[in-house]
Amino acid sequence: MTSIFTGHDQGVRPHGTPSSGMPTPGGATAVLDRHLRFTGWSREAEELFGLASEEVLGRSADAVLADTETGAGISSAAGDGGTAWSLGPRPVRRGDGRPVPVSLSLTPLALGVGATGWLLVAVDSELAHWEALGRAMLDGLDRESPVQLVIYDTDARVRWVNAAIEKQFGISLKEVAGRFLKDILPQGEVLEEADRPVISVEEIVQRVARTGSPVVDVRYRSATFLAPHHERVWSCSYFRLQDEEGRPIGVCEAGLDITDRYVARQRLALLSRASGSIGRTLDIRHTAGELAELVVPEFAEAVIVDIFEPVLGGEEPRHGSTHPTLCRVAQRTDHAAAKDTAYDELDTVSLRCLAENAPATDAATHVLALPLKARGTTLGVAAFARPQHADPFEHEEIQLAEELVSRTAVCLDNARRYTREHTTALMLQRDLLPRALPEQPGVEVAHRYLPAAGHAGVGGDWYDVIPLSGARVGLVVGDVAGHGMGAAATMGRVRTTVAALAALDLAPDELLARLDDLVARTGIPTSGAAEAEAEAEDQALGVTCLYAIYDPVSRHCVMARAGHLPPVLVTPDGHTELVDLPAGPPLGLGGLPFECADIELQEGAMLALYTDGLVENRQTDIDAGIRSLCTALSGPGNGQLDRICDRVITRLLPQAPEDDAALLLLRVHALAESLVATWDMACDAAEVARARSLALDQLAAWGVDEAASFVVELVVSELVTNAIRYGNAPVCLRLIQERGLIVEVSDGGHTSPHLRRAAMEDEGGRGLFLVAQLTQRWGTRYTSTGKTIWTEVPLSPAKLPGTFPGGRFEL
Repeated sequence: MTSIFTGHDQGVRPHGTPSSGMPTPGGATAVLDRHLRFTGWSREAEELFGLASEEVLGRSADAVLADTETGAGISSAAGDGGTAWSLGPRPVRRGDGRPVPVSLSLTPLALGVGATGWLLVAVDSELAHWEALGRAMLDGLDRESPVQLVIYDTDARVRWVNAAIEKQFGISLKEVAGRFLKDILPQGEVLEEADRPVISVEEIVQRVARTGSPVVDVRYRSATFLAPHHERVWSCSYFRLQDEEGRPIGVCEAGLDITDRYVARQRLALLSRASGSIGRTLDIRHTAGELAELVVPEFAEAVIVDIFEPVLGGEEPRHGSTHPTLCRVAQRTDHAAAKDTAYDELDTVSLRCLAENAPATDAATHVLALPLKARGTTLGVAAFARPQHADPFEHEEIQLAEELVSRTAVCLDNARRYTREHTTALMLQRDLLPRALPEQPGVEVAHRYLPAAGHAGVGGDWYDVIPLSGARVGLVVGDVAGHGMGAAATMGRVRTTVAALAALDLAPDELLARLDDLVARTGIPTSGAAEAEAEAEDQALGVTCLYAIYDPVSRHCVMARAGHLPPVLVTPDGHTELVDLPAGPPLGLGGLPFECADIELQEGAMLALYTDGLVENRQTDIDAGIRSLCTALSGPGNGQLDRICDRVITRLLPQAPEDDAALLLLRVHALAESLVATWDMACDAAEVARARSLALDQLAAWGVDEAASFVVELVVSELVTNAIRYGNAPVCLRLIQERGLIVEVSDGGHTSPHLRRAAMEDEGGRGLFLVAQLTQRWGTRYTSTGKTIWTEVPLSPAKLPGTFPGGRFEL
């Protein structure tokens, strides 16, 4: 065994053992006669004791080899017997005076007929001790060591293995000597080698033999002949073996089975990866798929995840049903082991798991099923399967699976709750958004709304088209910061407020100013810490909004914005440009006033109102997005608005948007001049009769029936009378025919008329009351030069208030 490790017959001596002047462990010899006098003295004896043969021969052994401590000689130990004996260790003085510890042994010799003698063997005690230790160490490494040892030659052929190799791998030295490792064991693989590319064991051995640099802790995985279906993992280190001249003669491999430690580390790594890979989205199916992707094939060769059907819709499962509906949301298989995996048992064990609401295993089929529980509610089940030849799931592996499934269940529950809130918010938002935009004279309208996808959830974008007096139309688009139920509810509040303010016929800048004031006041805490916190979180603060009014009679559009993006104007020839509209602050911040822009639109021109979700995302800045929008809108403007909307969405949002996106397109038209009649009135009571006459002549030209004409005549008479009596110059009468009759009387006064019920004895005060009773709608709007009282009279007699089928009025 010594030659296997050292290449020669010298003993193993630890570093630091003195060697100057010492012989090899073979020992020094001398011959003594029967009187114990030296008759022979070897060269090794001269080196060990420092005495030449001529100084020793003929002398007594007691004189030469006396014990320096006791003075005892060899004769006292030998006695008179003729048997072999040994003595030592004992200090003997050398020729130079210093003692040397030796072990002595005497063996009887026959020196001739009738003559006897002794053979003396002396060994340095310290060297003998280390030689014994070396032999014991080598013998221990060979037979008792738990470390697997392999000696390779410089070509990486196996030359020697110890008993630990034979025991664990089931192979003998005779079977492996002279062969390569790849030809001996089942196919294995090097898992990792620190700071170096992964290579084979043969390449590692050859590199160590060539360079002399040791390689430490190479992870190697392989099956053994004793367990061909169960792979083990070893940590192996390699160092070079050299002869006395320093030439490489082989490489030693020391290996230690670290399967348990490696598996434990792999489990911890799996849990660590689970925390970063499961639950990256708030999508139930995707989250289940992340679990399946994580565990196959590292933990199991097949996995299924089944979820109760209500969970997919965001609801908690109804466990009262005896036959719950399960939906398979994830399934993954390692195809390399598919033929040996017990797929048929996955469903069986899963149902048993749900029935018992506890982990279920089947050791015979290597299946493990665990309930997906979160907050005490079972959402579904996850089942794992291994091939038939693999080990069943052990206790530690079941605990690992429970941890993975528990984390997955929490993420699934978060996704379920998000799904519920997202669905509710989307439903709320759709209910708050206009289901169908009203058809208005002078405009064509098309719109698109895309809710945000992913984690953000539904936002607070909105749009609206509001009918106004005088055939005008109000156009609104806005954006509430944030997402979810709060944003949707805030959007509903703001949209309702805008509609209410628009009904007052306010100019865009004044409407935004009043809206800004309302938002600012709702954000100021009034009393109590809880109220203060709730008010401070009001999502209406920072809302952006754009409000525009288009008048088809004048073809003028007046608009103002509160922190919102300016609209895009598309001329009839397809040219696009941003409207030069002063930028006001978002609502609720105060500070700067809101300013209007008044632009005259060409017949057939198009306006695009939108929110930032359409033109801005993580990959595209807002300026580039607006340029893309202008490009998508450019071109001849006579196409259908719905197709233009689709073209814009396709180009700007090829995928689901990260934020809500709203688009409102309108193409403007002018109201025909023949449908509008306008007259200036002098501030004279005699003008009332003229006003009635002019109105009746115009109604006759339009072909209006007698019943409607009678109502218009009465309305004109009352409104012109009030304007002349209570208002200021100039007074103007305007009639508009648009799906009905619009009567407007303007004057220079700012006094608001009041509707009241006159008493029986009153001589006046009934005019405005009659107007309100006979018209479909009426109201007042104010301008910079005065006010306008307007009314709407339907053309159909059946819709006239206070009429009978015969067309007669009851007054």
